Amino acid sequence: MIATTSLWEQESFFAPSDVIIVGSGLLGLWTSLEIKLRKPSTLITIIDRGVIPLGASTRNAGFACFGSPGEMISDAKTMGEEQMWQLVEMRYRGIQKIRKYFGDTEIGFDAIGGYECFNATSIELEEIKDRLSWINSEMEVFTGVSNTFNWCSNKMNGFGLHGFDAMIENQLEGGIHSGKLVLGLIKKLQALGVTILQGIDVLGWTKGNSSIEVQASTVSLQTQQLIICTNGMLSAIANDLYIEPARGQVLVTSPINQLLLKGTFHFDEGYYYFRNVGNRVLIGGARNMDKEKETSNEFLLNDNIQQELEQFLKRHILQNVSYTITHRWSGIMGFTSNKLPLVKKLEEDVYAAICCNGMGVALSPIIAEEIFKVVFS
Repeated sequence: MIATTSLWEQESFFAPSDVIIVGSGLLGLWTSLEIKLRKPSTLITIIDRGVIPLGASTRNAGFACFGSPGEMISDAKTMGEEQMWQLVEMRYRGIQKIRKYFGDTEIGFDAIGGYECFNATSIELEEIKDRLSWINSEMEVFTGVSNTFNWCSNKMNGFGLHGFDAMIENQLEGGIHSGKLVLGLIKKLQALGVTILQGIDVLGWTKGNSSIEVQASTVSLQTQQLIICTNGMLSAIANDLYIEPARGQVLVTSPINQLLLKGTFHFDEGYYYFRNVGNRVLIGGARNMDKEKETSNEFLLNDNIQQELEQFLKRHILQNVSYTITHRWSGIMGFTSNKLPLVKKLEEDVYAAICCNGMGVALSPIIAEEIFKVVFS
């Protein structure tokens, strides 16, 4: 009998890479694109354990947002006003960069406008009334728009909303099809010669004298530099770097005739978010109702969160409307302790990056620039 060897077992099958990026989500894809555009000759391999990226990149709610006034005021208290504004500007720049690289139709971008809803008992409501002009003046510095946010409580009935006392409109926010964005990035990278390997679970790496050996479930790969972009899953690979996973849950309704809801909406400092997807309603969040259980990297559904989302839907959005829930899913985000992006050198030629903190769509294109600076400086 002649012994045979699979392609996976042949060490020569995969040529050594200049850079291996772990994670084919938005951050890994944007990082690869940034490197390839600036250093076209770089040999890049992206590896991911899923058939598609399964963190938050393809399982989010499709918000192209940079922050609501309630969230901004809350963040200013925890991280300081200067850092809060730096973060908001990065998110805004990220959305502009996405639209620079892709046509709106290609990625399902809909500049439909965004809204933040409040109850009279909301702690931040009075603060926002006092500080909305300040927020708008600071926003104008980098958007060039004089009044990004405006009170629009008179529009609530027109959207079919109930049980809210006030609402602010954000004329610069929109919705996006995250799956189309991921596919668009993959097409660009493949055209540039980037290798993308799916279904490979990274187990660890060994730093040698002249290269890094990446040990994975089915193959060992050689590279000069290793960049880990797995966000909420980062701690599973980089054991000495703890990133808090945060599960975000979403549900979608059946089609609804003459749906009034149009736009992207936030409530409770962004912990609740909902939007129309055509004539369906998508709603997600509420993890602050059970934070301990939602600090998880398991793709499960929490009955308490699902019930809260369904009750919120009936109470505020679809009163006296007949519908069913047709889709439910969860995605895993990653949070740093200060809610700021993190690019960290773990050891020589090995780097880890996390940017999302719940805003991966907007932040990934900008943090990719920072990763390039850190790795190639």
